[in-house]
Amino acid sequence: MQYQFILLFLFFGLTSIFAQEKKQVVLTDKLKSEEIDPLRPAKAAFYSAIFPGLGQIYNKKYWKLPLVYGAIGVSAYFYIDTQKNYTIYRNEYKSRLAGNTSSSEFLASLSDSQLISAQKQFQRNRDLSALFIVGFYVLNIIDANIDAALSQFNVSDKLAFKSVMNFRNENLKSDFGFACIYSF
Repeated sequence: MQYQFILLFLFFGLTSIFAQEKKQVVLTDKLKSEEIDPLRPAKAAFYSAIFPGLGQIYNKKYWKLPLVYGAIGVSAYFYIDTQKNYTIYRNEYKSRLAGNTSSSEFLASLSDSQLISAQKQFQRNRDLSALFIVGFYVLNIIDANIDAALSQFNVSDKLAFKSVMNFRNENLKSDFGFACIYSF
């Protein structure tokens, strides 16, 4: 009786040990006959986080590179330009407080309150430009992630989106709508 329990224990114990082996699961799309990589969106997002536009290159969407670099580049240009103007107006105001005369004829014609107002405006625009840089950087990462996820999406002729137009004779009205049709 004890031998039977030992044999059953060994049998089920060994089968559970062998059942724990890790097997690589590769999903394939039967319609496209391509392998589906579940880590593809994460890789694309990681590449875009390291260097903007690298995720779009990984997804082979090269046409998006000018958009990424244009958005981040224009925002960076405005950040640098407004920082330069902010510094000019701040230095002029500081030199006036120290009792020095202005080096620029235009800045000399401005009052102290106008200099402070210009500083605040340039500081606000600089901060907005920095926010846009960060926003476009994050948008670049999100775009790479979503594009990689949707590139593996199964699209077949079985799923269709059609517009439907019905005309009713009893009340002489027409109905327009959309229908999502899935055929088996």
